Parts: sequence; C-alpha cells; structure tokens
Amino acid sequence: MTDSKDSRPARAKAVGKRQRLTAAAARVLHEQGVERTTIADIAQAADVPVGNVYYYFKTKDELIEAALSEHTRHLGVLTERLDALSDPRERLKGLIEAWVGGRDTAALYGCPTGTLAVELDKRSEGGLDLTAGLVIRGLLDWVELQYRELGAADPEGLALTLVGAYQGMSLLANALRDPEVMSREGARLVREIDSLPPTRSD
Repeated sequence: MTDSKDSRPARAKAVGKRQRLTAAAARVLHEQGVERTTIADIAQAADVPVGNVYYYFKTKDELIEAALSEHTRHLGVLTERLDALSDPRERLKGLIEAWVGGRDTAALYGCPTGTLAVELDKRSEGGLDLTAGLVIRGLLDWVELQYRELGAADPEGLALTLVGAYQGMSLLANALRDPEVMSREGARLVREIDSLPPTRSD
C-alpha cells in the first residue's frame, strides 16, 4: 500500500521543521554556547513551538548532535564546490577564502566547530566531544588530500598546520573582536600556498 497524496505535504512539513531546528541548533549553540543554550532558545530561533521540538529531538544532546551534523553538511557543500576546481592549490586557496569570508562571525563567536568541540570536551558525559572531533577530522582529511595531490612533502603535517592556523586565527579574532586578524592571516596562508613548489604538471 502506498502513502496517500494527502500525507506528502505533512511529511514535507515535518522534514522542514526538523531542518529548521537543526539549522537553528547549529547557529544558536555557536552564538550562545552549549551551557547557556536551552531547547526553548533553539525552538524560538527555528520558529517551532517548544512542545513540537520533542517530536524530533528528545534531548538537548540530540540537538547538539544535529548541530554537528549540520556543520558536517556545510563542510560537505563547501568541499564539493571546491572539488570542482581542477587545481588543488586553488582548492586550498578557496578554502582559506571561505574562512576569511566568515571573519565577522568568527570575531563575534569563534570557529563554529572548534568552539563547540572545546565546550563538549569539558563535559563528563555524552561522548559528543568525539563526534565534534570527527567533523574536524573530515576537514583535515580533505586538506591533506589536496596537499597529496600537489605532491607536497608531509601532507599530513601541512594539513594539521593549515587547519591549526584557522583555529588559531579564529580564536584570536574572537578574543580581540577584530575580524581583520582573519583577513591578515588568511592573506599570509594564501602566500604560503602560492610558495609551495610546483607539481610536475604545473
């Protein structure tokens, strides 16, 4: 037996509410932090009645996990767009450009995934700190792949250095409330990418 056509709008509406809650959780947790954020805060940001939240997410931890999934999705959208570029050097520079593009938000709240990972690490329960680490690992793996395609020596180390630089400049921009930290450091990172020895195909 197939679903009736009448059930499709309701199902689409439910998916829409869940996605709104997920996106709101990612945004509000980034802006307010884990401890200060309540389920009611997320419901309000998503324009969903608080009572409806529990239909989709039973606990605050489930909302945090959904927020981490949203960060993974954002990373996937970005890297898919960058993968369309034929040159791994340009892909890395595009990644840096995306980081710098978020400088105003970073100056206010820091790196979305990095700040969440630090907060979750201080909790004694849940294991969500490991989930946050997987999001960062996904970024590291993608960056390492670009360095490998460039034929760079120690691609793993270079990936750690680049992603670490991003975390550092996000932290400093936030601590100093100065988005230009991101601009200056981003320009320096681009120069470092440009200074890498050319591959044989260059």
